[in-house]
Amino acid sequence: MRRSKEEAHQTIRRLTEVARAHFTEHGYVGASLESIVQEADVTRGAVYHHFRSKKELFRIVLEAVQLEVAEQVEAAASAADEVWEQLYRGCRAFVLAAVEQNRKRILLVDGPAIMGWDVWRAMDEKYSMRLLREQLELMQEQGHIPGVSAAAMAHFLSGALNETSLWLASRTPDAADLDNSMNVIRLFLDGIRKHREDLQTPLDHPQ
Repeated sequence: MRRSKEEAHQTIRRLTEVARAHFTEHGYVGASLESIVQEADVTRGAVYHHFRSKKELFRIVLEAVQLEVAEQVEAAASAADEVWEQLYRGCRAFVLAAVEQNRKRILLVDGPAIMGWDVWRAMDEKYSMRLLREQLELMQEQGHIPGVSAAAMAHFLSGALNETSLWLASRTPDAADLDNSMNVIRLFLDGIRKHREDLQTPLDHPQ
């Protein structure tokens, strides 16, 4: 029984590794399940035993990519001691991780298109956005961003970071593109930090 479970885990790991390579190179539509099966050296039956469909296999790969990005974000943020620097490094790490060659097509292009926005967004909230929200909640508790909903700010920042990543992923970014993007993130966060006392002033709502 133990050997069967180990063999099953090995089969799943091999299939997802090969599938990821094919989805990265050819995209979801261009990736052939038959080619994945052959390279993984398993039977088609083994694929359908562990995954209901090619789409289910892609979902597992996408979630693995989401987890990787979140781990890089957490590692980058935890390397700093000061909370604003943690926030900046986490935001920076998200963009850099998302546009990596072995991730951007799966994460930013095919992920939303194949799985649908709701599924993709739920994964994002489970991983990277969760870390962002937790950081903002900590900063709110410590008085760094008074008068602001951490949840609202998390969604705002997440949207900006996702759009920045999509922009970079849609082109072949050079060093200037990356530097400009990082400068914008830094400028935005520094602006909030500098004027955070203004956040305590209630906004005028239109009648």
